[in-house]
Amino acid sequence: MKTINDMLVIIIMYMIGNMIFVSKHKHLLIMLLSLEFIVLSIFMLLLMYLDYIEFNMYMLMVFLVFSVCEGALGISILVSMIRSHGNDYFQSFNLL
Repeated sequence: MKTINDMLVIIIMYMIGNMIFVSKHKHLLIMLLSLEFIVLSIFMLLLMYLDYIEFNMYMLMVFLVFSVCEGALGISILVSMIRSHGNDYFQSFNLL
């Protein structure tokens, strides 16, 4: 019964992260934080699943490497955007 409750919490975390990502599309920093929240919920789901089927945890290490690379790339885009435009609003600059 504990795993069903944990799965529901993880699914709710994933849905909340997606709702924040969709609703706060004006600020890059909030979008990056919601993406990291989604990655955290997927990591927890993957951890529970791999523990349940008694599989090796090497896939978790690969997932963590990709999520760290995604976070570093997002922070570098945020820093370059703030240096060039002064803020993280998407409406303050032209994309074309």
